[in-house]
Amino acid sequence: MYGPYKRFCRLFLFCCSLFFLGTLEDARLNGAQAQETLPQTLVSDFHGVLLGVMKDADTVAVTGRYKRLEQIITESFHLRLMIQVATASYWRKATDRKKDLLTEAFSRLTIATYAAQFDGYSGQSFETRSAKPGPQKTTLIETHLLNPGGQAVELVYVTRKFNGKWRIIDVLLDTGISELARKRSEYRQILKTGGIDHLIRTMSGKTQMLLQG
Repeated sequence: MYGPYKRFCRLFLFCCSLFFLGTLEDARLNGAQAQETLPQTLVSDFHGVLLGVMKDADTVAVTGRYKRLEQIITESFHLRLMIQVATASYWRKATDRKKDLLTEAFSRLTIATYAAQFDGYSGQSFETRSAKPGPQKTTLIETHLLNPGGQAVELVYVTRKFNGKWRIIDVLLDTGISELARKRSEYRQILKTGGIDHLIRTMSGKTQMLLQG
């Protein structure tokens, strides 16, 4: 797992770190003085809410799942930093208003994606396997999504502490590929063709489609 991680993501996370340190005012957090939580507890709490949503998916529509996931995702993930890294130089050139709009659109799309993808339950469970130091002051939380009668899916959460509070800044899938790196590649093409406004419209359109079920 960690061979592919280094191959695909180490340089990317290094850039992420420099991005944050160089633009601290843009990586601000809501509730920065909140009580510290261990990174593995952060991930376990997120998984607990996600599992509850999965169990109720048959009776709760995607919009209802969105509402139930909204708080835990916005509190667990550093969504502003993630879209900042994913948009690279376009973020640095954007106005404060455009940065806020990008963050809002990306946040809504992230929540809607989880709400749409985790749409059922057939005995699955999450297991936290380990917490290991990662590059650039990150902690890697290795977890498994256990499927009864099927193969477990490995999910590694990349976490980092900001102002005394741990946040998720990336997820490495079973293939070892960084979700944030994948988004950066996808968004780069959109930004090249139409700039920030086009990316905001694209993300908003995808969110709308996902919430229509």
